[in-house]
Amino acid sequence: MSHQLRGAAAIVGVGLSGLPSAPERTAMEILAESVHRALDDAGLKLGDIDGLFTGSSYHFLPSLSVAEYLGLKPKFQDTTMVGGSSFVGHLLNAALALNAGLCDVALVCYGSNQGSGFGKLKTMSETQPYEVPYEPRYPISSYALAAARHMHEFDTRREDLAEIAVAARKWAQMNPLAVKRDPLSIDDVLNARQISDPLGLLDCCLVSDGGGAVILVRRERAKNFPKEPVFVLGCAGATTHRQISCMANLTTTAAADSGPRAFEMAGLRPSDIDVVELYDAFTINTLLFLEDLGFCEKGQGGAFVRDGRIAPGGALPVNTNGGGLSCCHPGMYGIFTVIEAVQQLRGESGDRQVANARTAVAHGNGGVLSSQVTSILGTADVL
Repeated sequence: MSHQLRGAAAIVGVGLSGLPSAPERTAMEILAESVHRALDDAGLKLGDIDGLFTGSSYHFLPSLSVAEYLGLKPKFQDTTMVGGSSFVGHLLNAALALNAGLCDVALVCYGSNQGSGFGKLKTMSETQPYEVPYEPRYPISSYALAAARHMHEFDTRREDLAEIAVAARKWAQMNPLAVKRDPLSIDDVLNARQISDPLGLLDCCLVSDGGGAVILVRRERAKNFPKEPVFVLGCAGATTHRQISCMANLTTTAAADSGPRAFEMAGLRPSDIDVVELYDAFTINTLLFLEDLGFCEKGQGGAFVRDGRIAPGGALPVNTNGGGLSCCHPGMYGIFTVIEAVQQLRGESGDRQVANARTAVAHGNGGVLSSQVTSILGTADVL
């Protein structure tokens, strides 16, 4: 018997804004433009939205700020904040609200001008008591710790991590909205300035502008829109820690929990997935998530990504927009995994389009490998 939420909600509109750069524009302006583009995509008006799901690095009361700026009066709102994975998690909360009849048109949205506005991630306002005395470089030192442990435990090579950065760049070269499109080689990644051992500059995500919006409705309404609907087949989240020093196992993330539950809800397996969009804040993320989501065995991620396996023309298309490493990373990246998955399933991705894509994973990461949210999306063919 299938889960009651399997396919209960459908994505009928998506919009992007601020890519590859939006100088002189505020985060809210970027967000608003992405919302209007999603509305145009769905053939809807602002007044049709009665469910609002959002988060922000700028606004203490994000749903109130967004609703006021857009002129919305939502019946239901949610600002669950678990970092960059929040917006993937909002898919599940939107599906719940829609299924319960608490709203009819749900909007998930985010906007940031981090690239042109204030640049590098600021020092954390929330002190991590077991780590601050050692003056780590937040957040990269946390990810470097996980990378070093994986290399020690499984003989993973820096070249393997470099493969991930190069694959992302090759996808980005086919994406006109990507921030970085110049050629990139394994040697370029290996010879880049080291930031936190063993991760170098090109193992790290971009700092960019960008905004995204996603509009969902109940399944029974999904055929009444201009574009082919994309259904939320499964979604699950899991959390293991807040600060990296409290992570029980540095080589296994909460995706090992969220992934199987999302696949179970969807009634699918990793081998059924055509396109994979992962939150690649750092190269180690992609490797860990491929393992934890079941695309390869634990410890085999390094071997799995070799020889262009996740690059264009490889066996498994991963981060087909260029990911956070080469497309964009405006503070939080999760919503962009969803939008790229939707565009691939609609066949709208131009030169980077994956042939006959019917199923996709959009996976979000929050904190320092802390929060993981996995969503499984599919076309009407796989309902």
